[in-house]
Amino acid sequence: MAVSRRAVRESGVVVGERRIAWAGRGMPVLTAIGERFARERPFDGLRIAACLHVTAETAVLMGALKAGGAEIALAASNPLSTQDDVAEALQGYGIAVHARAGVDRATYYRHIHQALDLAPDIVLDDGCDLVNILHTERTDLLDGVSGGCEETTTGIIRLRQMAAEGALRFPVVAVNDTRTKRMFDNRYGTGQSTLDGIMRATNVMLAGRTVVVAGFGYCGRGVAERAKGLGARVIVTEIDPVKALDASLQGYEVRAMGAAATVGDLFVTVTGNRDVITAEHLAAMKDGAILANAGHFDIEIDVRALEGLAVALNPGVRPNTDEYVLADGRRLLLLAEGRLVNLTAAEGHPAAVMDMSFSAQALAVAWLTTERVRLAPGVYDVPEDIDVEVARLKLAAAGIEIDRLTAEQEDYLHSWRTGS
Repeated sequence: MAVSRRAVRESGVVVGERRIAWAGRGMPVLTAIGERFARERPFDGLRIAACLHVTAETAVLMGALKAGGAEIALAASNPLSTQDDVAEALQGYGIAVHARAGVDRATYYRHIHQALDLAPDIVLDDGCDLVNILHTERTDLLDGVSGGCEETTTGIIRLRQMAAEGALRFPVVAVNDTRTKRMFDNRYGTGQSTLDGIMRATNVMLAGRTVVVAGFGYCGRGVAERAKGLGARVIVTEIDPVKALDASLQGYEVRAMGAAATVGDLFVTVTGNRDVITAEHLAAMKDGAILANAGHFDIEIDVRALEGLAVALNPGVRPNTDEYVLADGRRLLLLAEGRLVNLTAAEGHPAAVMDMSFSAQALAVAWLTTERVRLAPGVYDVPEDIDVEVARLKLAAAGIEIDRLTAEQEDYLHSWRTGS
């Protein structure tokens, strides 16, 4: 029987389920972990509140945790990254989702409060907003929370500060700081998905253009590498002398932002800090400069300063692109309202990338359930054996074999008595 293409009006649930299934194809490690959880049920009786990007890849993680017996409430960590059809499909799976694309700031925080109404035992966060609310506005729930996981650099910076001040009330695992996540997610994932979002929003050619990358951590390094690979001239700005030296030795031009502002065609902030691009820098930029953020919060580029400098705003000159006209006629293009360009103007990291990050997340939650009773409040690294297991499973899924140490090699590495 011949099959013809025809227009079919499908429900959001159907579209969301299809998205989740497609993501699952690229996440063999997390799928295998979910199957193991379904057999072992490590989360029976546990309530988990999560504040993450509500995407198809996140749905695969939620499915793995639910298969292990968890009751879950999910809020969005960024209102512009929420995929409404995925949220609808997750509701059908029995996961309480409090998220809608494009909500205002007040609704965003209301959704986090609704997720916390679950009275969680464990929390998962992406940027520390949920943990922050727990410690400031929902302190009545703190005694019931025995641990958490944090997904991003920005969130871990905030958590370490809380711990240093003695304010953090429960142990949190720094999932972002594993070797696999920094390599796969931060460097390769952020590098590819950031440029994907920029090109979808603007349709500009990067070859021959000057791209200014603010921050040369793992994410900034990935953006710089991908931009250079596409033929761009890349300038790096940094506050860390060691990272700046590293960028210089890799062949990038290193400048202060004040100097880079006058020559850049495209600016990408990837720092996790605020006020990286200020009114002073904006006033120096040339006509047509493009501004994008891949550093989590919408405070890296001073959007309010941009609004103050502009005499006119042309919203939506392209999808996720707003044009600000300055008094002298220069036009500056802001992408994704200054929010995460890779998750707003594109779809975030490929599923294969999130397979690594969320596998570490899932195994860290399982580790927490057994270790939380003996852990004092603070920020903890993911155990090395979890990181190695994720890498091993990923290699196996890709059909890649590696060498193993012989007994003699093991002995040599662990003995100081053997000479050269």
